[in-house]
Amino acid sequence: MIARTLVSALALIMSLGGAASARAGEAPATVSKRAAESAEVHAADLVSRMTLEEKAAQIQHGAPAIPRLGVPAYNWWNEGLHGVARADIATVFPQVIGMAATWDPELVQRVADTVATEFRAKYVSTRGADGSSVQYRGLTVWSPNINIFRDPRWGRGQETWGEDPYLTGRFGVAYIRGLQGDDPAQPKTIAAVKHYAVHSGPEATRHSDDIHPSAHDVTDTYLPAFYAAVTEARPQALMCAYNAIDGVPACASEDYLQRRLRTDWGFEGHVVSDCAAVADIYLPTSHATVKTPEEAVALAIKAGTDLICDFRFNATFRPETTVWAVEQGLLTEAELDRALVRLFTARYRLGTMDLAASGPHARIGSGDFDTPEHRALALETARKSLVLLKNDGLLPLAQAPRRIAVIGPNADTVDALVGNYNGTPSSPSTILDGLRARFPQAEVIHVEGTGWVAPPLEDIPDAAFCRDAACVESGLSAEAFETGRTGRGLDHARRRQCHGPLGLA
Repeated sequence: MIARTLVSALALIMSLGGAASARAGEAPATVSKRAAESAEVHAADLVSRMTLEEKAAQIQHGAPAIPRLGVPAYNWWNEGLHGVARADIATVFPQVIGMAATWDPELVQRVADTVATEFRAKYVSTRGADGSSVQYRGLTVWSPNINIFRDPRWGRGQETWGEDPYLTGRFGVAYIRGLQGDDPAQPKTIAAVKHYAVHSGPEATRHSDDIHPSAHDVTDTYLPAFYAAVTEARPQALMCAYNAIDGVPACASEDYLQRRLRTDWGFEGHVVSDCAAVADIYLPTSHATVKTPEEAVALAIKAGTDLICDFRFNATFRPETTVWAVEQGLLTEAELDRALVRLFTARYRLGTMDLAASGPHARIGSGDFDTPEHRALALETARKSLVLLKNDGLLPLAQAPRRIAVIGPNADTVDALVGNYNGTPSSPSTILDGLRARFPQAEVIHVEGTGWVAPPLEDIPDAAFCRDAACVESGLSAEAFETGRTGRGLDHARRRQCHGPLGLA
């Protein structure tokens, strides 16, 4: 596909009067879309005009402008799991695990369409005079997260649709369709489905974990949602994971990025690394698959990773690393061009290369976020996400109570409402606020319950914990279980008990 695109692009360029030069002194070339030509041809044409140094800089998530070619700067990093995140005021929808509880893919697709509208609004409101965009206000949305949540040690399961592969696939398809819209040639935004593959914690070891799943678990658990997303919703981007699979880092796996994703499933978009995942390929504290940054970049791009998020070398972004990889013969310029054509194809389709607003989404204005209609949809989604495990007749309350005790540190905090990767609600109402508004005649008493709610937990004094009802002994008691294998291959556990002050338990 890419080879044919490059050939077509070269033929077009020759027919227009000769191949483009990459001389530093050449006149700026127009990069606006021409009606009769495809985004892929435009992308190949543009890439052919770039120097090696310019190409290397464009595969970083913070891609700089190329003034001589009229290319605006673009930041690919945007988060939108349940609303526009980290971009000031935006409609905050229920966290993803909450939306899964609605059992309503059609509703979720409406939510994602609204999220895409708000991304367009943020993009319009912050776009520079030269067409440049800034982080968290672009049109490439790194969502949805369709990893399977079966390990509570992950700590980020709230970003997912739960533990069921089929349900996750249905919601993933719906969310992608909502973000991108109906026209792949002019998407509303581009969805980057993540994190591919076999990724779900523990979070603390994500940069070094090497997962060895059975063939059955790969087929039955980890890939069905990705397969459904790619083959049905056709996301134009995908994010590869931190972890390794069977000894190969996910962002350097030809098996997963080439054979499965592109050959078997027909994926045609671009692949972005999780942030610092390419550095993990060489870092001795991570996978240490290769020894140098240049080898890591080459391995990732050759395997099919096109865009590098947050590649760190001496704690700074170093596009020069890619230049050195080419100069050392680790990576060909043609392989680099393949990645760049995919990236600029996406930018042309989104309209980020055109200064003039045009296309089906030009009507979206800078104020089209946090609107009354959007907030109403968030409320509808929140109501449908509620799960009442058991109601013995207490609810709804027959009459307003005279006194209500609200206990706990999360009762009066916005953080407990918005989750993570979130926007800023314009009018948040905490649990305590809501109860006081619902029962204005009642006496509502709030007790935080503990003053120690933030890490580090080591700062909590031993006297704050009691090992017996009378609090004669301070500290904690802990029981640990060590798992192993018997001669017959069955799991067994050996219990150990330890007691003492908090620092020794």
